[in-house]
Amino acid sequence: MSKKTSDDSDVEKGADREVTRRSERGEKASHSARKTSFPAGLPSNVVDSELRGRTLQAYLYMLKNAKPIGVRELQRALALSSPSVAYHHLEKLERLGLVEKDEYGEYALIKNVDINVLQAFSHIGRLLVPRFIFYAMFFTTLLVGYILIFRGDSNIFAIAFGIFSCVFAWYETLRTWRKRPF
Repeated sequence: MSKKTSDDSDVEKGADREVTRRSERGEKASHSARKTSFPAGLPSNVVDSELRGRTLQAYLYMLKNAKPIGVRELQRALALSSPSVAYHHLEKLERLGLVEKDEYGEYALIKNVDINVLQAFSHIGRLLVPRFIFYAMFFTTLLVGYILIFRGDSNIFAIAFGIFSCVFAWYETLRTWRKRPF
């Protein structure tokens, strides 16, 4: 029989308080509008509040590598002071239902959640890229295509709009990339 820690009860109390608040306001407790459901019925704000700092870095490291990792590997990768700190963050991820421990003592990512910090990014394979990059590439392709097709007979307003759209989209892409949490 496992002993509950204070972190476990804090998470459960936070989830209970949120469900109570939602029911008092007449809102549904489910999060069906979100892309992925949160583990064990935890509200998104509980997962967002728990998944920050070094725990978020551990989650992102596991998301990038897409393979089971051990405590020591996480300690080395994040330059943590001791294996017990790495163990704490892995256990926190396990309590949130995002990872599970295998028989070899390694932790594997089992659930990919959509958290507020990463909403500006798209997950493509093991890469996290800013969502604006798709708009930037689309507007750049349209502008180059327009200039190539209508070389001598192009509209200056269409070119100005294309340049403005490209500059804005690439600016937002770079700004989002600089603010990335990983």
